Order: sequence, then C-alpha cells, then structure tokens
Amino acid sequence: MSDLDEKTLELAQGLIRCPSVTPRDAGALGVLVKALRSARFTCKKLNFTEEGTAPVDNLFARVGNGSPHLCFAGHTDVVPPGDETAWRHPPFAAEIADGRLYGRGAADMKGAIACFAAAAVDYVNSREGELGGSISLLITGDEEGPSINGTPKVLAWMDANDNRPDHCLVGEPTNTKRIGDAIKIGRRGSLNGTLRVSGVQGHVAYPHLASNPVKGLVHALAHIYDSPLDYGSAHFSPSNFEVTSIDVGNPATNVIPASAEARFNVRYNDRHSPDALKAHLREKIQPILAGNDLSFTLDFEPPSHQFLTQLGELDSLLSQAVNEVTGHTPILSTEGGTSDARYIKDYCPVVEFGLLTETIHKVDENVPLSDLQQLTAIYRRFIELYFQTFGGRNAG
Repeated sequence: MSDLDEKTLELAQGLIRCPSVTPRDAGALGVLVKALRSARFTCKKLNFTEEGTAPVDNLFARVGNGSPHLCFAGHTDVVPPGDETAWRHPPFAAEIADGRLYGRGAADMKGAIACFAAAAVDYVNSREGELGGSISLLITGDEEGPSINGTPKVLAWMDANDNRPDHCLVGEPTNTKRIGDAIKIGRRGSLNGTLRVSGVQGHVAYPHLASNPVKGLVHALAHIYDSPLDYGSAHFSPSNFEVTSIDVGNPATNVIPASAEARFNVRYNDRHSPDALKAHLREKIQPILAGNDLSFTLDFEPPSHQFLTQLGELDSLLSQAVNEVTGHTPILSTEGGTSDARYIKDYCPVVEFGLLTETIHKVDENVPLSDLQQLTAIYRRFIELYFQTFGGRNAG
C-alpha cells in the first residue's frame, strides 16, 4: 500500500468512527480539517439554522486563488445504522476484514470524501507552491436529511464571498458492479404529493346512503398508472409515478370511511416541469371523481428539479482519468435518486463519481480497500488533468 493509499484509509477510518447521523457532526469535520490544513487549505466551518429545523455544521475549505476553481463536494452525515446487533462489524468502528473497510458511511460517502481529500492534499503538496488555480471542498452534514441548512446555504455563502467554483465533482456512489461503471451527468427530478379524497361516511350494508372515498381513490390512482408519463428522452429514462402509501385510519370493518389519502412520488425527466406535472395529475384525477359525491385535494411538497450537465471537457477529463486507472470507459448516466448536485448545477457545471452503490444504507455497509485505492488514484489523476486543461485560461 502506497503512502497515499495509507492516508486515504486513515482518513476514511477517522471519518467513519464519528457517529455523524444527520444532523450531528460528531467530530467528522474536525477529522477532515486536520488533514486539509497539512496542505495549506483555509478551512471555515459554517453553521446554518432555520426555524423548525436542526442547526447543521458544514465545511468550506480552499487552497489557491482564482480560476480555474475545482470544487469537490460531499456529505459527512450518514443514515442511522438501525439494529446495531445485526452488524457483523460495529457500524462506527471502521474495522477491516477480508480486504474490506466496514462501517456506516464507508460507501455513502465518507470513503469518497477520504479519497478526494487525500488526492487533493497529495496534489497540492506535490506542487510546492503555485497551483495555477484553486481547489476547494464543500462538505455538508445535511444531505441525508432535509437538505435545508447544508449545501444550498453553503453555496449561497460561497457565491457571496467570492468562492464560486468553475466546476464541481460530487463524490456520491455512482457505480453498480465495479469502479469505472458510470459518471452521473444529471438526475431526474422528484415531486412528492398527497391525494386526499373525501366522501360520505355510512354503514357498509347501506352503500347507497354513503359515498366511499376509498373506491374513488383507488380508481383515480389506477387511472394515473394506466398511461405512462413518457417513454424517456435522449439522456433520461422514463418518468415514473409511484404510490408510496395509502391511509384510511378506519378501525371498523362495517363503516364506510369519510376520507382516504395516498402519498406518491413522481421521478420525472426533462420532458416535464413540476408545474406541468401538477396540472397533468389534476386533469387525470378530476374526471374520475366527478359526479360521485366525492371531493379531493391534491397537495405537493417543494420539488427537487431535474438537471443535465452539458457534455464537454469536464466529463471527458473524468472519463479519461477513470480509463487510465481502471481500463474501463464509464457510461454517462442520469439514473438513481436525487443528490446535492441539484443545487450545485445552479452555480457551475457538475458531475458525480464515487464508490459502489451495492451496500449503501445497508447493514454491514462496506467498501473494498482496492476500491478506495482506485478511486483515490482516479481523483488524483483527474485533478492533474483538470489543471493541465483549464490552467492559464478563464474556466468560467
């Protein structure tokens, strides 16, 4: 194992040993700051709050001045481990067994943070002076939670304080079978909603004296399912509507309830906007419920917008680095759930590349040590290629 690989592993273990379940930091940012300051990074912890939400600690660290400004982004917060007795290796012990590093966050995404932090530190120290640009890290503790006091507010702070990056790489898990499978160049949007149908309560033996909202709700949902939202687009898979819960709250078997509701999610591509989707769903529901003594309300949460990064030098350089290290040519993908890249795309071009998705959020989450080594090498080569390509010209 090389010195760089040892630094990556040491940093990954240090991060995993901090039980930073959203919104707790539990010392994770301090572990990162210690490593970055060895390469002259200026580190600033940013605590943001908002009424009704927990305060969140974030980190912005930067070395160098001016353009090109390359930012690495990620999150040190993790989902809860669940039943810790179900883990073969304690979730926050960072144990190594059979060539794998175990622990909550190993794959999502403390492992990747360790990789790009170690790669950045190694590159900066190798330069012994002028970088010909800047490298920064945007690290949040609010990605697995509501994402209110994290990346959006850090980005606004960066923009207001002359730290707007030219390009960004997010270290989210992107690969399914091996390092080098896929680079994410975009994400579908996400729209959550609640459909509530109200009717007339009554005795099940006298249905003509009642109006069953459950029947109307089921018919409306089935009508939406009957027709696909679309058949995909050039870079995106088809949009999909999925019911996630149906709730009546009726403890009696002989009473037709007064109301019923369903919660749902729409993952949508670039053929739709949130407003158009909302109108489409209302148009599908209205005729099904009309004339049945039923009324409905349809409420939506704020959407996560879809985005697509324009293809160009950023993804090409990353693909080159991946190929040089692994021998594989990654596909350019927009699959998967949402990420904080949906906020970053409003400030600069952004791509995502990280570890495997195989064990994320699972019991015994882990990452092969060989994957950490490969990913560190990819990030290190990407940084080098980035400054070779964009150095000396205005990347903005």
